[in-house]
Amino acid sequence: MPPGITTLAADTPTLSAANTGFMLICSALVMLMTPALAFFYGGMVRVKSTLNMLMMSFISLGIVTVLWVLYGFGVAFGTDIGSVVGWNPDYLGLSGIGVTQLWDGYTIPVYVFAVFQLMFAVLTPALISGALADRVKFTSWALFIALWVTVVYFPVAHWVWGAGGWLFEMGVIDFAGGTAVHINAGAAALGVILVIGKRVGFKKDPMRPHSLPLVMLGAGLLWFGWFGFNAGSWLGNDDGVGAVMFVNTQVATGAAMLAWLGYEKLRHGSFTTLGAASGAVAGLVAITPSGGAVSPLGAIAVGAIAGVLCAMAVGLKYRFGYDDSLDVVGVHLVGGIAGSLLVGLFATGGVQSEAKGLFYGGGLEQLGKQTVGVLAVLAYSLVVSALLALLLDRTIGMRVTEDDEVSGIDRVEHAETAYDFSGAGGGTAPRTTGTAQGGTAAARTKNQKVDA
Repeated sequence: MPPGITTLAADTPTLSAANTGFMLICSALVMLMTPALAFFYGGMVRVKSTLNMLMMSFISLGIVTVLWVLYGFGVAFGTDIGSVVGWNPDYLGLSGIGVTQLWDGYTIPVYVFAVFQLMFAVLTPALISGALADRVKFTSWALFIALWVTVVYFPVAHWVWGAGGWLFEMGVIDFAGGTAVHINAGAAALGVILVIGKRVGFKKDPMRPHSLPLVMLGAGLLWFGWFGFNAGSWLGNDDGVGAVMFVNTQVATGAAMLAWLGYEKLRHGSFTTLGAASGAVAGLVAITPSGGAVSPLGAIAVGAIAGVLCAMAVGLKYRFGYDDSLDVVGVHLVGGIAGSLLVGLFATGGVQSEAKGLFYGGGLEQLGKQTVGVLAVLAYSLVVSALLALLLDRTIGMRVTEDDEVSGIDRVEHAETAYDFSGAGGGTAPRTTGTAQGGTAAARTKNQKVDA
């Protein structure tokens, strides 16, 4: 991702209304991805956790937005300090930025770049929430978001995308967030769940999605928003690179969905809607770092490989005993790793940069750089996220009580339920006794079990 990647912009760029408008639209598309993620995750949990899952994504829109304006943008994209963080007093509160001041080397205002990057910062901690379904106090989660973006996301964004960031200067390619977003979130999710433990009934009770239509709606909206996420990351339309990324986003996502479904059919005998949705997201994740470096044929390979790898990875939680509720580790961590490393194999040297992968005569150099980027972000996020979770768990507590978890986190944390069936009857009916009443009680008990 820019700013550091050379573009065809003039030495002294002027504000482009076309690029500015395009980037504002892309920013809105990326913002849509957080509510889309809420629907995607919300449909995958049980009824009693639906609202909590929605809120765990939505709250990020509030917390991260405020912190980004106050200091986050400066830490991520200010003047480099030691190749680790940035700082610029003009970015505090976004108060020292001129209305028409351009982002260095580009034709869009600083305000537009800042709001585009804000939407990435909002989405990333929301991704983590899917691993923690059913069992985390909402207050603790909100505080975790604030701490995590401050000490993990903002610095890592500077490493990867900020001018002077050490991974950027090394030449690690991450077009739109394979390391900074997906590996970062996936590793954080793993770190937190290792601290807080498993859900009550993990590997014993059925924990099936309560609304697959909601999952498919969320996946479709994510796919739609991802075009802004990926194509917008070139910060304009002057040289066609963003157009290649747009095409590759579609191609890889389709290939990954087909690959996941093919694996699922061979392994389990069925093509499932959950598999289709998850496969699409796996493809979106994998093409995010690599789509500006590969050809459309390479995008097919990236998507297909990621689809199979992620489909295989979601079962690892049962083998190793970590409770990744909604497969954040299996899809985002594994998909992000796959997409980032495959740059070292499939980069053509003819799109965003001249860097070539192994299959295009570039040897192992770029693959080595990509490996360093993957391992650095994974290790940092895993360790620091686990420490933050441990700190919160030992102070205010991270988990709700076992009784509250069993009864339903929606009622406990939000005093609401996702679905109100009290008015669903077709009218009033006389009270019955005997067998009829017993049947009604049995039906009521059955409904209560389904709701749980």
